[in-house]
Amino acid sequence: MRRSILPIVCMLLAPVASRADAFDNYTLPILTKVPEAAGVKQLTELTPELIVQNSQVLPNIEGAMIVVYTNDNRWSKLLVVAARHKLQPKPEAEVEYIPMLRIERYITFREASDRAILASGQGVSLFPGFRLHLDLGQIVPPKVGGDLEVTEPAPRQFVVKPLGNAKMYLLTKPMPEAAPEKTQKLEFGAKFEPQYFDGTFKLYDDGRRSGVLRLNVGADSDVTGTFVSDQNGREYEVTGAVSKPNHKIQFTVKLPQTHEEFEGFMFTGDGKAIAGSCKLQEREAGFYAVRIAE
Repeated sequence: MRRSILPIVCMLLAPVASRADAFDNYTLPILTKVPEAAGVKQLTELTPELIVQNSQVLPNIEGAMIVVYTNDNRWSKLLVVAARHKLQPKPEAEVEYIPMLRIERYITFREASDRAILASGQGVSLFPGFRLHLDLGQIVPPKVGGDLEVTEPAPRQFVVKPLGNAKMYLLTKPMPEAAPEKTQKLEFGAKFEPQYFDGTFKLYDDGRRSGVLRLNVGADSDVTGTFVSDQNGREYEVTGAVSKPNHKIQFTVKLPQTHEEFEGFMFTGDGKAIAGSCKLQEREAGFYAVRIAE
């Protein structure tokens, strides 16, 4: 079965390396440093003027970045813009607009994990009178609590306020810790090295599961790493080894009640993808993983 799966996957796969942007580089360890970071302001009110003034802080991204320490003691990051919604005017009536906070992206991290996600979303419009609960990842009524609230102190104006014990911070310049590390470009020669498996991959498992796979190859070709599931945002330990031939890898993802085994081969021409088979609870299937340029 494993011999038959690999050629099919290889024919279907057209790997294109995707690239993480500046927003993605702000992982949980970096967010915990926000309160003491230079160029970060703690706010009791976020106004459209502040959003516009800081909408170019992250390189190549439109929108201001705010960080919230939630009422449930978790860290969340948001990319926001000031916007307005046009109401359907009545005949011969003046056009009316409602101001709103447009949340392009947000992520709330789980505790004790660099990248595991508790809640996330994109394209959320928060109008005056509504609240956002960042741990639930939902717009909620006042009786449920919430972490951020939008109010309209004057016509066509809005402010964003943290609720309860939540704290809100605005980035006015990038944090150096979030700058991507410069990595050497892999050059593939006649001899394939086990270290070519080092890196970050987007893994697709049987068309049922997906996530971000991070691999690190040791001096003796042993493999360690993590897998963050797209389905639940949880992070799982990865162990394995690169075997002979050097472009073959075997690794295991340790799940809460079981484990999943993978066996794959890296493309030796450019190292952009791994394809092979996997086994979960005695069920065999195919997988592929595409390298992510970070």
